[in-house]
Amino acid sequence: MPVADPNRYRILILFAHPAYDKSRVNRRLFEAAWGLEGVRLHDLYEAYPDFHIDIKREQALLLEHDLLVFQHPFYWYSSPALLKEWMDLVLEHGWSYGRNGRALAGKYLLSAVTTGGPEQAYRVGGNNRFPMRQYLLPFDQTAHLCKMKYLAPYTVHAALTLESGGDLEAQAAHWRRTLEALRDGKIDLEAAAAADRLNPLVP
Repeated sequence: MPVADPNRYRILILFAHPAYDKSRVNRRLFEAAWGLEGVRLHDLYEAYPDFHIDIKREQALLLEHDLLVFQHPFYWYSSPALLKEWMDLVLEHGWSYGRNGRALAGKYLLSAVTTGGPEQAYRVGGNNRFPMRQYLLPFDQTAHLCKMKYLAPYTVHAALTLESGGDLEAQAAHWRRTLEALRDGKIDLEAAAAADRLNPLVP
């Protein structure tokens, strides 16, 4: 699907954290995107505390954007429950997938996740045994089924020990630069789709 401006992508961040007030790293990354032109922030737990998702509203939001971001903590090797519920309800057969489901075709999907464990834990032989992209295969396949392109994940590891000062602020600033680069078409999206992580593609 062509974008309104071929040199600029409209980004929608679907933020899913069930305990925003207790979050430190995810909340700071979310706040880092505040005020970015062309980037819309959508806090799912704030919008739907009762899990009663407005499907038509959500579908309309998706149609208005070119690049979708699932931002969430990595809970039990997956996402918080509301994001899964959102996927189950919003990505309807006949709308986003199936013979006539082409509403999201040509768009991009990115996972932006935080983990408690360090980066080296997410590799063959590491404590968690598998690379992050392998854990995120259900999201990759979801994008494929919806005729979207799945990009390498943006990952912030060791969130439990990330210092609240310089380290966290540097990470937040890098996330903001990454969103700007994605929005402005300054990242090779084919390279981003093939990479292990998106982070190294932005200085």
